[in-house]
Amino acid sequence: MDERLATAIATDFATAALPAPWPLLLAYAARLTRTPGACGAADVATLRTAGLTDEQIVDAVQVVGFFNWINRIAEGLGVDLEPDWPAV
Repeated sequence: MDERLATAIATDFATAALPAPWPLLLAYAARLTRTPGACGAADVATLRTAGLTDEQIVDAVQVVGFFNWINRIAEGLGVDLEPDWPAV
């Protein structure tokens, strides 16, 4: 991936030069992370309208859910998931 694009995504995916349906999918992932109770069938319908298949939507929800779950476990136990590696 282009390093400038990766930085733009990390800084603010909404303004990064991404092709459809990526901005919509990333917005959904952020919404699912921040306010999962607010997500529902209307969100899925929007993703379908954007051209995502049910399988792609399920995959996205599972990935977002897994990362949210494992991060909360790590934070709750004080585990550093990305330790500083020694320079080689």
